[in-house]
Amino acid sequence: MSPSVHVICPSCVSKNRVLSNRLGENPVCGRCKQPLFTGAPLELTARNFERHVQDSDLPVLVDFWAPWCGPCRMMAPVIASAAEKLEPLVRVAKLDTEAEQALASRFAIRSIPTLAIFHRGRVLQQRSGAMDLGNLLVWVQGVVAGIKS
Repeated sequence: MSPSVHVICPSCVSKNRVLSNRLGENPVCGRCKQPLFTGAPLELTARNFERHVQDSDLPVLVDFWAPWCGPCRMMAPVIASAAEKLEPLVRVAKLDTEAEQALASRFAIRSIPTLAIFHRGRVLQQRSGAMDLGNLLVWVQGVVAGIKS
């Protein structure tokens, strides 16, 4: 039997247990029956941040951004593509630092865009500045490979 992982529902924020070998089979939430993976970045707020970043067994790539930031807007399609390519092994999320200043301050976000990879509530690595999809995927996959070894 394959080990299970906890995955947080992007719709109702419930914790779901999914067999590792079935993550790619479009699992749905046991509570609200919505898909656990949408192929799109999840919007994080102060209300759902802890649940997704702390309680999930999946690594979470968080894009700290702001609506007025040109490089952040340039990164938006890259982050969207990353969500399509990295799910279901990595959750991809965005956090608006303008709307969630306390969270940005908590993680010492001094420039945006800043990308951070979390695993079970801990920041594994973070980088500031825009990057292309290829470099982003290589960076994330390298960090995630370190979790599994």
